[in-house]
Amino acid sequence: MSLIALGVTGGIGAYKAVEVCRGLQKRGHDVVAVMTRSATRFVGPVTFEAITRRPVITSQWRAGMNADIEHIAIADAIDLLLVAPCTANVIGKFAGGIADDFLSSLYLATRAPVMLAPAMNSNMLAHDAVQRNVQTLVARGVRFVEPGEGYLACGWIGKGRLAEPDEIVAAACTLLSPADSALRGLHMVVSAGPTYEDIDAVRYLGNRSSGRMGFALAAEARRRGARVTLIAGPTRVTPPVVDETVRVRSAAEMHESVMAAASSADVVIMAAAVADFTPVSAAAGKIAKTDAPMTLTLERTKDILADLGARRAAGSDRRPVLVGFAAETDDLLRKARDKRTRKGVDLIVANDVSQPDRGFDVETNAVTLVSADGDEVVTLQRKDRVAAIILDRVERLVRQRASSTAPR
Repeated sequence: MSLIALGVTGGIGAYKAVEVCRGLQKRGHDVVAVMTRSATRFVGPVTFEAITRRPVITSQWRAGMNADIEHIAIADAIDLLLVAPCTANVIGKFAGGIADDFLSSLYLATRAPVMLAPAMNSNMLAHDAVQRNVQTLVARGVRFVEPGEGYLACGWIGKGRLAEPDEIVAAACTLLSPADSALRGLHMVVSAGPTYEDIDAVRYLGNRSSGRMGFALAAEARRRGARVTLIAGPTRVTPPVVDETVRVRSAAEMHESVMAAASSADVVIMAAAVADFTPVSAAAGKIAKTDAPMTLTLERTKDILADLGARRAAGSDRRPVLVGFAAETDDLLRKARDKRTRKGVDLIVANDVSQPDRGFDVETNAVTLVSADGDEVVTLQRKDRVAAIILDRVERLVRQRASSTAPR
């Protein structure tokens, strides 16, 4: 997960910046919006504030202590400065080193990569002054997302319209993807969310898992260059954009889909909260309500993580790397260590779900990573940041596995 400063400048394409922001978030990134004064004439700051859940920066003269150096603090924190749309005026200011507002000051202050998505009239884009400014920025290492061709706001037809949001998001994510990630090019399977075990045509047994932790892991893995298959139970949270998303409902469907996808996987992360028990049979219609007690007969579901561990142990190679989750309300570490050994997996992410600010159906988490190398405590923070720490450990496991199987 990366922090991206999304610069929005004064052009009709500013409304598309909302979609760019959403797309970046779906890929697991955090976004802070920086709007020029002209941009606020096209889109209201409150729109970006609602989406990013961060204050929108519209001026470098905000009241408060040290407000005039806020651009330095953000310049230090961000992983990418993306300006979409980027007008001819802002391109000129960046090229000339003019710092007369927050966005242009941020450009000079940051050492993060810079990407611009120009949008303007065709003649403006082709003008020698604009093209010289573009070449100046290219020579400095600034990346550009080429504008598209078509109908422009001025009524002309030609090149100059803002590139499509999906194209801008893809270019930004490619720039941010770590070139040296051990996950690059690997196939990763991530399960996420709950399973629902039907009692009848209306009722089911389920749990409070939202899928956020698994979705954050899938998004972060995709950012690092992995080919990601996401197997998601029923959840209202929008899943990230990955290579393949498989929707399932029950524990049996989750088992079938994970086992099939894992046959070609290099890493499997079982973040889903899979039901341990399911009704022996579900009624075809709705069970009528009566005054008498109702007895449900349950049977054990298949243990996906244990089956993955057993299949790997019986194979000739040591693939895939296996990561499981242990959601407990007491005796957390003992149960997590026992689970890792008993199921034959590499890493258990231990989760105390008795606390209201972590675990199920919240946006933060605190976990302990349990492996053969010992335990690592991850303090309470956003789930996307926890996902990055988990995948750092997974990368170490991948490298260790490659080193131990390399010919000598």
